[in-house]
Amino acid sequence: MDALARQGLVRPHDDRWIAGVCAGLARRFGMPATVVRLLLALSVILPGPQIVLYAVLWFLMPAE
Repeated sequence: MDALARQGLVRPHDDRWIAGVCAGLARRFGMPATVVRLLLALSVILPGPQIVLYAVLWFLMPAE
């Protein structure tokens, strides 16, 4: 988990909606958090492991 923190993948204390995963990804890649949340919401329509991936990132990404 320290490796994720060194790469800038952390869940921020502010700007959280559920767990802060989308906000952390947005900060890491220089995007607005709203865009990442919208992409996640739209991707749920497609078949795939999006929700499982979110849960895994929630567990693996350290809090700020």
